[in-house]
Amino acid sequence: MTSQDAALALLHEFYREKLAMMLRHQAHARLVGQYDANNTYQYVINREDVQLSWLSKAIADLGGAVPDAGELPVAAALSAKAPVQGLFEHDTREAQAFVEQWQPRVSVMANARHRGMLQVILGETIEQQRFFEQALAGRTDLLGRRGDSAGPARGAVMPARMVE
Repeated sequence: MTSQDAALALLHEFYREKLAMMLRHQAHARLVGQYDANNTYQYVINREDVQLSWLSKAIADLGGAVPDAGELPVAAALSAKAPVQGLFEHDTREAQAFVEQWQPRVSVMANARHRGMLQVILGETIEQQRFFEQALAGRTDLLGRRGDSAGPARGAVMPARMVE
């Protein structure tokens, strides 16, 4: 196996795991109605989408094809009856495990560009872990503080965009 083949295999594996994580975050966001916590999920999902676009480009540059989401064995999201705290706990543990699994592998990559990209993604995953830990602690200022002093947003977001 050439170094390019090894790099491609590693990028494929990383992509699959990050995509599965994003899909679980999307499922969890549908279960979290509190505005501030849901906005945090939306932010995390947006960053993961950007990260996946970087990985897609790197895979294509090496002559590979990006796996389709339908090809992935994605663990089921927690049930709608699960308490929101359980979602935050799950996502905190998952982010920590992801970083612990990948940091040693990424740190020894020969290609500096790919190594740097994956290190940025791991750094953002650590930031996401911090968001989930803060949400678990009941914080509502996850993405910043409001300009007004009204406190946390009232009401809840809908689990789907369109209702017919």
